[in-house]
Amino acid sequence: MAGQPVQKQISYLGPEASFTHLAAAKAFPDSNLLPFATIPECIEAVAEDRVDYAVVPLENALEGSVPLTVDYLFHEAQLYVTAEVLSPIGMHLMVHPDNVEADSYEAIYSHPHALAQCHKFLFYTYKNTPIEQFGSTSGAAKMVSELPERNIAAIANEFAAKKYGLSIVHSEIHDFHFNHTRFFVLSKTNHKLKNPGHEGQIKTTLMISPPNDDRSGVLHQVLSVFAWRQLNLSKIESRPLKTGLGDYFFIVDVLEDETATMMRGAFEELAALGCKVKTLGSYYTYRS
Repeated sequence: MAGQPVQKQISYLGPEASFTHLAAAKAFPDSNLLPFATIPECIEAVAEDRVDYAVVPLENALEGSVPLTVDYLFHEAQLYVTAEVLSPIGMHLMVHPDNVEADSYEAIYSHPHALAQCHKFLFYTYKNTPIEQFGSTSGAAKMVSELPERNIAAIANEFAAKKYGLSIVHSEIHDFHFNHTRFFVLSKTNHKLKNPGHEGQIKTTLMISPPNDDRSGVLHQVLSVFAWRQLNLSKIESRPLKTGLGDYFFIVDVLEDETATMMRGAFEELAALGCKVKTLGSYYTYRS
């Protein structure tokens, strides 16, 4: 219809009913959500202008960062974070309704992170059951729904059970109660997504490559750049540069806008130290 706004296209790690799908629906309730099979495919979709935004998992409270997301943003893509979505993660063991009375299973399928988050439950309850990795939690649920003749189970969220008509036989099986995941909303342009309901604290994510001259105390120097300016860091992590053993870059979350005066000074001092800085932009947090 003439005059109607163009619906945004959003890539996410699918299939439908994945945790990333739920995060994407929170950030873009009125947009066209498009599932992709892998994180790189989601990111490349926005990098190649096939979608407006990509929603990808970044970090889990129990398992830590998702290396594929971090490394792809550092080495492969020039994208920016426009928002992050913080979502609670509930893990459930589910089966096809035909197999709900079974005492044991041929195998249990899920994403590697989900399996790791349920390690204690699986060890003590299904110690002798084969554990199989799958590309996503919802993909595992979908497969179980399509193979009623096989007595197999999946670990996924409650929405996946409803979506694919599965029966939950064990609820809330993750090892620790506080289980949340951060998701990044990525764009080709550096801007802040300002939907209703975001948290007041702004955040900036930087990827810092130290000078390659093996000087001592380089991490202390980098941290001092932020410390004396009273710039609060909510996270610091290292990842391999992929140039040799012992070569790393740092991922730093700073609780300040990248355009603030103190942040501009920090960028200048980091450059003077010989560091290369890749900013992913400043953004707000949304909770689902």
